Amino acid sequence: MYAVQLAYSDDPDDTTRLGLRPGHRERLAGLAAEGKLLAGGPWPDDSGALLVFIVADREELDAIMAADPYYSAPGVTVTSVKEWSPVTRHRALDGL
Repeated sequence: MYAVQLAYSDDPDDTTRLGLRPGHRERLAGLAAEGKLLAGGPWPDDSGALLVFIVADREELDAIMAADPYYSAPGVTVTSVKEWSPVTRHRALDGL
């Protein structure tokens, strides 16, 4: 499992990022349907987002991110990519 943290610029005229958002969210919905995304979404203040991916390895995650122009768009910075091994979790996550 990998946690990806994004930061967004505070530029109110961030049209590139906002224009890419619908396609990005559609890709995320597809990844969730495939079982590769546990959850993802923006912080309430829209300063960034957190995404938790369920993928085999970092190479697979890198390929997912490379296929989505949102991650490299102006106004988006990937601030952290960390492998995550939850010890305590809800039973809905058993087997992940």
